[in-house]
Amino acid sequence: MNTNPVNRREFLKTSAAAGAGLMILPSGSLFGSATPNSKLNVALIGAYGRARAHFDALGGENVVAVCDVHDDYLAYGMREFPRAKTYKDWRKALDQKDLDAVVICTPDHLHGHISSWALNRDLHVYCEKPLGNGVYEARYNRQKWLEKKDKIATQVGTQRHAIDNFARVRELIKDGAIGEIRDVHAWGNRELRRDSYPEKMGKVPAGLDWDLWIGPSPWHPYNPEYYQNLPDRPGSNCLNWNMYWDFGSGQIGDMGAHTMDLVWNALDADLPTTVQAEGEAFNPDVTPVDLHAWAMVPANDWRGEVRVNWWQGAMKPKMPNKFIDVTQIGHGGMFVGSEGALVCDFTSRAILPYGKNANMTYYKPRREKKLIPPLGGFQEEWINACKTGDATSCDFDYNGKMMEMMFLGLVAYRVGEKITYDGKKGKVVGHPEAHALLQREYREGWPLNG
Repeated sequence: MNTNPVNRREFLKTSAAAGAGLMILPSGSLFGSATPNSKLNVALIGAYGRARAHFDALGGENVVAVCDVHDDYLAYGMREFPRAKTYKDWRKALDQKDLDAVVICTPDHLHGHISSWALNRDLHVYCEKPLGNGVYEARYNRQKWLEKKDKIATQVGTQRHAIDNFARVRELIKDGAIGEIRDVHAWGNRELRRDSYPEKMGKVPAGLDWDLWIGPSPWHPYNPEYYQNLPDRPGSNCLNWNMYWDFGSGQIGDMGAHTMDLVWNALDADLPTTVQAEGEAFNPDVTPVDLHAWAMVPANDWRGEVRVNWWQGAMKPKMPNKFIDVTQIGHGGMFVGSEGALVCDFTSRAILPYGKNANMTYYKPRREKKLIPPLGGFQEEWINACKTGDATSCDFDYNGKMMEMMFLGLVAYRVGEKITYDGKKGKVVGHPEAHALLQREYREGWPLNG
């Protein structure tokens, strides 16, 4: 899964043997000499919501900085990490000199910026999904990390990847349980319909810095619809704002990032060559609810070219037979092969053989000792990688390519045409309007590369 052929520990040993200067973490610890018992100095950006899911894993590290745009949530984080320095502006937090790593739990429209700024400071990065808010941000951070992959560990927060079923699905596809792969589908049924950006309403609550919440996005007046406390579901704050273009990518960047990961994990895929999409009428304020996007992904050394489909809202793929009711699978995936189909969700899977080889005598299951080992704790995998140089499952290359493809689906949807993509150059070929949509404009004072 990780394309990095060099273990960072081995890299350091080689550098030392060659007389090169060894790399030192900002906190003073040495890459490669750190042990799993060493502690990272971590900045937690966003102290409530998804941040709460990281408290246990970070409890064994040194959380030396906590940042949130709201005083109440900042105080919440400080109750968990009372020795940390506090910030409301993440730009100032990242300049704290003793940092080794950053965990990003902010709204989606800040993910690309904080990740880029952190990589510029040679910090390990765990970024909640998605990796940015558009094609360019995902690509930019992927390429920036690839330049530093021998000294920085990254992970994107698609934590369902740690479920054993992800590995079992990959094994079945790689081992030929349904023959040659032809078509791949992922879908989600969440429908959050809005008409337009909320109008100005009420006063900004005491303690909330609304300007910092807006960050690099175009200015929008405060409305409590954007910013609601959900004490019963604190990790679901995104459902207040991620459907608006300036703050998110709708279900593409929400459950789409999780569900596409289920099938992407089995493909060893590169960037697409063409992308198309269809869906509801375009709304300049709100991302689509009903959408079908599909991309042609080039062949690799073990499979041919494959079409990768994403469906959301009321648009769903046709199932291979009448026994499967897609409406009963809220978020799922399907692989269509020459000998059958595999239908799955996050925790279960079913093979549906068809044709003359429906007896599956062509398929030989791998022995138990050859199974992919359990991933273990998802956050812990990243923490260990920061210290030892080991690989992570959802680094900025693996996840960045997936999200670059997903975001291209929104570009094709917006222009209403098939687009051809040059993955090496990051350009839409022969379509200036589509190419212009790869990157969004930022407010003055909020550069992506800072």
